[in-house]
Amino acid sequence: MSGFGSALREWRGRRRLSQLELALRAGTTQRHVSFMESGRSTPGRGMVVRVAESLQLPLRERNALLLTAGYAPSYPETSLDDPALKPVLDSLGRLLDGHRPYPAIVVDRFGDLVAANDGIGVLTEGAAPELLEPPMNVLRLALHPRGMAPRIVNFDDWAQHVLERPRQEIARAPHERHSSLLAELEGYLPAPPTPGAEHLGFAVPLRLRSALGELRLITAITTFATAVDVTVSELRLETFLPADEATAAALSRPQ
Repeated sequence: MSGFGSALREWRGRRRLSQLELALRAGTTQRHVSFMESGRSTPGRGMVVRVAESLQLPLRERNALLLTAGYAPSYPETSLDDPALKPVLDSLGRLLDGHRPYPAIVVDRFGDLVAANDGIGVLTEGAAPELLEPPMNVLRLALHPRGMAPRIVNFDDWAQHVLERPRQEIARAPHERHSSLLAELEGYLPAPPTPGAEHLGFAVPLRLRSALGELRLITAITTFATAVDVTVSELRLETFLPADEATAAALSRPQ
């Protein structure tokens, strides 16, 4: 079995697709998928791209699949300090500014902070200085006992919500850093709660003690769905919104 064939079979298994299901998505035949996996057929570049899209692979993994098939990567990976990304970062800056006075942050695929507005002070309040040094990891900040954890009223539920990020990333595209980060974060938690019959999941508002009083915040995450650059596709804009009038009023008061 070729390197491409092995990778294709592994990704198809991760996505829990049969050869026929993948063939239908990619516009080919089950026989062709079988031959590609066994190495009996060498796919063209266009077929590799279609298969990668059909498997819903992140751009980074699409590049990796192209390499296993003997083709150069199709999607560039531009450094954040490259002038070519300035229009993207400027747009993100305007979004961050427009979200004031509420907190808003931009993070990379590992949860490292890329940018933030001045509302982030509500999240970093009282945190140990070493947790705020670049690159600041917002997932670690959220659950670390010297970070936000002591101020989170509903810590057990919110912690499970935070853990969903690295768990989802591992499911989408396994990476050693996601696995080590998840293990670290899980180490900050007591025994995980056992969901009861009425359990509705961990999508709960963040209840955060602060100098402004207890704040109730909900979050929204925005991604660049049509990005063709690996770096841009992995950025996440996370905005925190007030979940009640008291929180809105507290955050809107002049500081």
